[in-house]
Amino acid sequence: MRTNYVLIDYENVQPEHMDVLNNEHFKVLVFVGASQAKVRFDVANTLQQMRDRAEYIRISGNGSNALDFHIAFHIGELSAKDPTGYFHIVSKDTGFDPLIQHLKERKIFAGRVKDVADIHLVKTVNARTADDKLDLIVADLQRRGASKPRAVKTLTSTIAAIFNRKLSTDELAGLIQRLEANGWIAVSGTKVAYSLPS
Repeated sequence: MRTNYVLIDYENVQPEHMDVLNNEHFKVLVFVGASQAKVRFDVANTLQQMRDRAEYIRISGNGSNALDFHIAFHIGELSAKDPTGYFHIVSKDTGFDPLIQHLKERKIFAGRVKDVADIHLVKTVNARTADDKLDLIVADLQRRGASKPRAVKTLTSTIAAIFNRKLSTDELAGLIQRLEANGWIAVSGTKVAYSLPS
């Protein structure tokens, strides 16, 4: 599985529940402003538990967007070393969005979220109930627009990929049955039609 790099703009966001990132798939970089004197205990505790998969980066100097430039630099450096990595910027700052778009145009996996809980991989790892899983599946299918899978086999493969191929064959079949029971898909032979909630 690809490495998921989580770059946190700690000046902008002080995430709750950092422990959801204490997983072998994540490497975490917390960017702390030059004038920030404190990091919350739960954040520090989680990062210590992650050992070499986490680090603090205290930026040098103050100034408009100084921290943003540090994050951009580190993404460039990391993507050169690991071109298959996925880069998650955790910030409410929409100024990162043009950078994200540029990275995507260069075939680098990247996204911005407002909280660590919004990272797709975090959601899939923490989806416990069938309803949680259905919510993720429906959201993924809605994002696909007209390019939704049109065959049961392809839909099954798509759902398996959402959950990093960790669901059993029975679980996958059960989720497709639930989608059909909710009226969100209609299966006719090997074909699938959609009527997803808005």
